Amino acid sequence: MISAQHEKVKYPFAKNKHTNKQQNYYCMNNLCQTAILIAFLCSFPHLSCQTSPEHGSHLSETGDSTHKTSLSAEDIERVVANGWVSYTDFGAKGDGRTNDIAAIAATHAFANQHGLTVKADDRATYYIGGDKCTVSIKTNTQFGEAQFIIDDTAVEARNAHVFSVNSDKQPFRPDKVTSLKRNQKTLDLPLTGSSLVTVTDSNVKRYIRYGANQNNGSSQTDVFIVDRDGNVDQNTPIIWDFDQITEMTVLPLDETVLVVSGGRFTTIANRENSQYNYYARGIAIRRSNVVVEGLLHLVIGEGDHGAPYGGFINISNCANVTVRNTLLTGHKVYRTIGSAGTPVSMGTYDININRALNITFENCSQTNDINNTEYWGIMGSNYCKNVVYDHCTFSRFDAHMGVANATIRHSTLGHQGINAIGSGVFTVENSTINGTNLINLRSDYGSTWEGEFFIRNCIFAPRGVKSGNVNLIGGSNTGQHDFGYTCYMPERITIENLQIDDSSHPEKYRGPAIFANFNKEMTDEAYLEKFPFIKTREVILTNVSTASKLPLRISDNTYMFKDVVIVK
Repeated sequence: MISAQHEKVKYPFAKNKHTNKQQNYYCMNNLCQTAILIAFLCSFPHLSCQTSPEHGSHLSETGDSTHKTSLSAEDIERVVANGWVSYTDFGAKGDGRTNDIAAIAATHAFANQHGLTVKADDRATYYIGGDKCTVSIKTNTQFGEAQFIIDDTAVEARNAHVFSVNSDKQPFRPDKVTSLKRNQKTLDLPLTGSSLVTVTDSNVKRYIRYGANQNNGSSQTDVFIVDRDGNVDQNTPIIWDFDQITEMTVLPLDETVLVVSGGRFTTIANRENSQYNYYARGIAIRRSNVVVEGLLHLVIGEGDHGAPYGGFINISNCANVTVRNTLLTGHKVYRTIGSAGTPVSMGTYDININRALNITFENCSQTNDINNTEYWGIMGSNYCKNVVYDHCTFSRFDAHMGVANATIRHSTLGHQGINAIGSGVFTVENSTINGTNLINLRSDYGSTWEGEFFIRNCIFAPRGVKSGNVNLIGGSNTGQHDFGYTCYMPERITIENLQIDDSSHPEKYRGPAIFANFNKEMTDEAYLEKFPFIKTREVILTNVSTASKLPLRISDNTYMFKDVVIVK
């Protein structure tokens, strides 16, 4: 067996959220050189996560180590009296060499049964191999200063997460509600408490994707909160008509807040072929009312090929989750052949949010340079409502299949900027955006936003200024593709106190435009849209300045936006 040595990784995170701009970003090459020296274990026998928290002395062999899957009556009395249990209690070695996944799983199984906090040893380095094992977390967990090495070089189940924060609440499927209307206020669905409701109509397809990753769309889906009396939370409104509900799931919300804190996680990247075979292998959040704080995630060992990741922090089917004071890592971009038969860059994420409501990232950043195009945008999401960046520094904000209401404040976004489609109110304030556009409306989903934009007290430093192509609102829609819904541009866009840094412009630069040329063929009334794209009605401008001193224009396509009212 090859030995491995690991040094402690310093956690370079600013504790004060108001000092975000002063954070230093670590170069992954330096981290690899100074933080972790990895040697790989030759083999580990298969582990089972079916651990027993009952009395007894059953032992599980893992390599050359022995992990307890239960405690003696005396030990149980001791840890229950303390109110917490450690991985050491179940035989974890924490030496960075021994596969500790069985001990970790057994610890949490015991803690879940007895309602105990789990504490890692700050001095330990826990090695986690590629075994098919997901550890269920149902109690407060303090990873502290402990290190966790997650080895993805030989994985039995790439779709399995290492940890999953779960609820004891059980979902159920009511059969009384058969249809819904958009913005419906109440449901005839008495409940024991506030619940997360997920609704699907498989007969209706939305988000029929266009372009290199084209597809046939997804079943109409909505997620919202309903109180015990059946009242729909108006901060999570119903956004579609459901003439027929083919599936409905109700999951009661946990009333208490579960906290997962600390932990220095290092992923040794997979070595698969560069294809759309997504890896999970992180921390899944499947419980409502959860706080994740003080976590560090690094990625090492990325070579010239590899499969993408679906989010080290993966939030799904829950509500009211806050991630704060956390440092994550963007993943290297690999290319493959997309569904249209052409080469594409694969999206790969350290943050993924799906079917989730009221999700906040507070005082978070990433280890690699947010403007380094070798790394993909750190975040992706689908079917979400009320997503917030607050004092964050990330390479991207993204909504694929829609977000209803989003806020970015006191933050800095890098080379992939803001990419979104959705509805409601999108607010960007007191932030710096370095993307190609200030806000890009994703063209693969029709560049649609049914609602309003508010942009206040921001700096826009466009990546494309040297090309002379600077637009605040980017996107495209020819009006010839059916996306499964009517596509809208924001009805009203309000821009206050915006500085546009276009100082590095070419000689023939004409100045920035509010809108990109969304349809180059739409130059006169002869052009007919098969699926009409509803244009912005009004743009309100207050104190917009440019470093070039050139005025802000409407668009290169003045015909397309001829009916937009500009208010200054």
